[in-house]
Amino acid sequence: MANKRKKWMQRAVKPENKGKFTAKAEAAGKSVPEFAAEKKDAPGTLGKEARLAQTFEKAASKRKKMYDHPRSA
Repeated sequence: MANKRKKWMQRAVKPENKGKFTAKAEAAGKSVPEFAAEKKDAPGTLGKEARLAQTFEKAASKRKKMYDHPRSA
């Protein structure tokens, strides 16, 4: 059960849909976090993609903070 909970992010986006939200953001001339913040309240698939992108960004920033150690001089 614990392994299933840890791996949900890898299964959240189907292989045929990987990169589509990033392409939409680039077409709009914005970064992915900017585009996601703008579209998070949009109805339908676009809103779902935006909220998922925000979730991924949040998880990535937590992971970065967890493993970002100051270098000793």
